[in-house]
Amino acid sequence: MEHQLHYDTVSNAIAALRKRGFTIDFNLEDNYIISQQEKIHVNDFSIVDVYRYEGNSDPSDEAAVYAIECKNGLKGILVSGYGPSADPLTTEMLEKLKIK
Repeated sequence: MEHQLHYDTVSNAIAALRKRGFTIDFNLEDNYIISQQEKIHVNDFSIVDVYRYEGNSDPSDEAAVYAIECKNGLKGILVSGYGPSADPLTTEMLEKLKIK
């Protein structure tokens, strides 16, 4: 995973990633990331970059922005809460999304 830049807000990170070709909006479902057209297993994608944001005063404002590339060539973005606002995830997905 290559982390070269930092963006001051989630929306700025998303805009910059879209310019880099990460155009699909992904969501989480068990051991999959999903888009409107695809359901991709945890073993079939990699995280290219991640940006973590912490709210100034509210822990529920914590989020991570993931740039994701799939084996089938799809590139997209996953925005996920962490800390108290994190979605319940499978062990495999938690390990994949762990911020290192």
